[in-house]
Amino acid sequence: MTETLPQRTPDKETLARMFELVTAINLTDERFRTLLSSGRARSTYYSPKGQECISAAFGALLRPDDYCVTMYRGLHDHLAKGVPMRELFAEFLGRVTGTCKGKGGPMHVTHPASGLMVTTGIVGSGLPIANGLAWAAKLSGTDQVTIVNFGDGASNIGAFHEALNLASVWELPVVFVCQNNRYGEHTRYEWATSASQVAQRAAAYEMPGVTVDGNDPVATYWAADEAISRARSGGGPTLVEAMTYRFWGHIFGDNMRYMPPEERKAAMDADPTVRYRNWLLEHGHLSEAELASIENDTLAAIDDAIAFALDSPPPGPDELYTDVYSETVVPA
Repeated sequence: MTETLPQRTPDKETLARMFELVTAINLTDERFRTLLSSGRARSTYYSPKGQECISAAFGALLRPDDYCVTMYRGLHDHLAKGVPMRELFAEFLGRVTGTCKGKGGPMHVTHPASGLMVTTGIVGSGLPIANGLAWAAKLSGTDQVTIVNFGDGASNIGAFHEALNLASVWELPVVFVCQNNRYGEHTRYEWATSASQVAQRAAAYEMPGVTVDGNDPVATYWAADEAISRARSGGGPTLVEAMTYRFWGHIFGDNMRYMPPEERKAAMDADPTVRYRNWLLEHGHLSEAELASIENDTLAAIDDAIAFALDSPPPGPDELYTDVYSETVVPA
């Protein structure tokens, strides 16, 4: 990791914040997979392990009133945007105390109070939604920024091209973040995509396109900083392609036979969470005691969130039609 870090280094507070987020994502994912494997919980789950540095970098820069749209593989984005851990676990486990009363689950987490506006289970559908949020901010005259996270597979969806085109035409304050984990569900990137890099497609819409090492939180931080600053100052959209690798299959329980074992092992041996921790320690940015304190506090928060979720009831029959239909009063 050391050789890829840029010359500039963020301040200690920012480095620590990114480590807090990376740690929260890593340990929450680990604990949730354990709950599923042990039979203590049942849920559809898409592990973001391997992609945590991308969300941590953007999360360290975004304000609470900025908007975020993400996809079904979105746990890392939820935590990085500030969705409370208790309510997040409860939603994942289908409990009434969840962000959407347990009726959305992992694929539909929404928490406007933290700026996490939409989690969508439809590939590519978040991009035009992000444009709508960015357009609303522009009409309101605020300097809020919207980021939308999506995978490399979504870059082949029509909504991707439509959204980038419109964002450029209207100079919307939106950052398109392609978390390129090299697999679209069960299909390798190069089997389905003609462009060698997704960021190259930005040129067709006359917006900046940048490819960055998404496993390097500092490099990703500076790419995110430039894109967010551009959007906030009225400069329009940017396409950021963060290269990474998905440690686990498309969905929990996936046999992963389509992923070459040696490729996956190499990625896991270069775990970005471990690399970032070692780099912080080796370069004196944070001490072992400081790192351990963050990890211990995170574990305690996860334990509390799990207990809260497991002790919460599922939504009752009275919730069956709530949030589904609205009562409409027809004028006489």
